Amino acid sequence: MAPSPNVLVVCFAAKPISLVERCWCRSTLNTVPQRSIKELKFLHTPNCPFQVIAKLKNNREVCINPETKWLQQYLKNAINK
Repeated sequence: MAPSPNVLVVCFAAKPISLVERCWCRSTLNTVPQRSIKELKFLHTPNCPFQVIAKLKNNREVCINPETKWLQQYLKNAINK
């Protein structure tokens, strides 16, 4: 009789790490000249604070502190329109 092949079965109960759940902004800037901003993006993802990403005219993207005074006024004006 021929020997049977060895079979190894491994089970993991750990949850996979989702890349979607990672926060885009790890740090924010308080001072970004408004005239250098080309576009604003607003992200609200689970397990992350409200995030504001500014695309600058030089195509660089930076995270802006959502508590910045001018940004708060911008959002208030946008909501009231």
